[in-house]
Amino acid sequence: MTRNAPVTTQVDVPRCDYEGSRYQVEFWTPDRTYEDLAERAALRRLLPSTGRRLVEIGAGAGRLFDLYDGYEEVYLLDYARSQLEQARQRVGDRPGVYLVQGDVYALPFADGFFDTVVTVRVLHHVVDVPAALEEIARACAPGAVYVLEFANKRNAKAILRSLLRRGRPGERPFDLAPYEFAPLNVDYHPAYVRWLLRAAGFEPVAELAVSHFRLPLLKRLVPAPWLARLDAWLQGPTARLRLTPSLVVRARLVRPKAPGTGQRWRCPRCGSTAMEEAPDRLVCRSCEHVYPVENGIYVLRADL
Repeated sequence: MTRNAPVTTQVDVPRCDYEGSRYQVEFWTPDRTYEDLAERAALRRLLPSTGRRLVEIGAGAGRLFDLYDGYEEVYLLDYARSQLEQARQRVGDRPGVYLVQGDVYALPFADGFFDTVVTVRVLHHVVDVPAALEEIARACAPGAVYVLEFANKRNAKAILRSLLRRGRPGERPFDLAPYEFAPLNVDYHPAYVRWLLRAAGFEPVAELAVSHFRLPLLKRLVPAPWLARLDAWLQGPTARLRLTPSLVVRARLVRPKAPGTGQRWRCPRCGSTAMEEAPDRLVCRSCEHVYPVENGIYVLRADL
């Protein structure tokens, strides 16, 4: 069998594209060391330590790559080529590591290929989360683990602003609707995210509250490692309160589905898994589209 379900790429949905940006330099400054350490602490607790195949969607420059040492194959996927070029500098030419330029709405992987999926600081930029989650579920094997981070709209500061009637226009922290406070920057209600996960076939099994101390003054006064250690200690006990600006969830795919076919690639244009691989390209034998492999990066976006 060489063809899966037809591709239903969200053509009209805007994408957040970091192509050519200085995000890794201008955002991940020393001032955000605490956030980085706190997120890592949560991921170490929720990620399976070993596995066969893991994909990080929206991996950027590979900031979290060192957390995946226990996996036989690691796929770092991002929409922006320039981010993957930076990831190449970080990971080198390690065997079993694949850098892929792709789109969360049309993942270039065969059905049931992954046993672990990670998205961190990604759903914040996704405006059609149901479509993205359906595509992620398609690429997951039965029982696969999905670890996701998302920006929490009902965080403590938003609630305080609401109670003081100083909330931002449209913020409404207790409303389930997503809050797009800037173009392609969306905060989500925890209950809404859990509902979307279940609709896509995932069952949330664990949750951690992250970044309790995201206050500029506090970060200036207390060393980042100290704050991160305290944050790690609080992540479990405070999770049910869901008051932090960031939440990390571990979910498992429970929707019944057939095992994967063993194929790796899927044409993001036509959905065929009849992909002929050469060192410098992939060729879809169904639609004959050619996808280049340049500087170790698989260019597998349907629009390129």
